[in-house]
Formats: sequence, structure tokens, C-alpha cells
Amino acid sequence: MRRTTGRLVAALAIMGLGGCTTMSITGSEATRPATADSIIAAMKGGLIGGPLGASLSSRDRRRALEAEYRALEYTAPGTPVAWRSEDGRISGRVVAAQPYRVGSQDCRQYSHSVGAGAEENDARGTACRSPNGSWTPLT
Repeated sequence: MRRTTGRLVAALAIMGLGGCTTMSITGSEATRPATADSIIAAMKGGLIGGPLGASLSSRDRRRALEAEYRALEYTAPGTPVAWRSEDGRISGRVVAAQPYRVGSQDCRQYSHSVGAGAEENDARGTACRSPNGSWTPLT
């Protein structure tokens, strides 16, 4: 029984690691897997980096930008990715559209809504996957 449990744990660990992915980064970091910070930096502020997120704290802007990345990278078209500020007074929702190709790049249009109380503001944009695998908003 003990050997079977050990094998089961090992198999589950291998299966869990099999779902992990890495992205290569250009330049001197090419040999290291991408970190959350490098993925977020590649997004260059996203939609939340403009007027939409001007009143947010840096921690809340990061939460919102992470939601943008999750929507672009992982969600089905039209599926909202929600986030909430640290104090819970501000919330947001990111929705990405169907991916499409422009030349050799995958792109997605997306929207980001941010609300506090009854007031809600929206921004829309497009991001394309860079050769290094990150999402870069079009300006």
C-alpha cells in the first residue's frame, strides 16, 4: 500500500508539472523561464495603464493587469475575468474576444471595465502575441 501511494503521488506530481509552460525571453534572459513580473512588464501597462487605471494603487493596477493577461492567455472568447481591489471598493472585469491572426501573430481584442459604486469606466484595445510568447498591446 505504501509503495502504491508513493507512485500515485509521483504520478500526480509529474502530471501537474506537465501542465506548466515557460516562455523564453529575448536578450540576456533567454535561458530563464518567464516570471510573472516579466510577463506583466511585457504588457506595457495594458489598458489599465492608461486613464482607466489612473486612480488605482500600484497593487490594484497589478491585479487588474494580471486579469488582462489571464483573459488574453487562458479564457474562452466572451468569458469575463474579474478582479477586486485590496479594500474591495473597486472591481473590474476583462473580456477577450475570439483570437485571430495578423500575418504570423495571434491577436485578440479585449475590453476592461472598472467600477467603483455606480460609476463604471471602460476601455477597449487589441493585444498581439510577441515572438517571445508574451502579449503586447497595440498602441
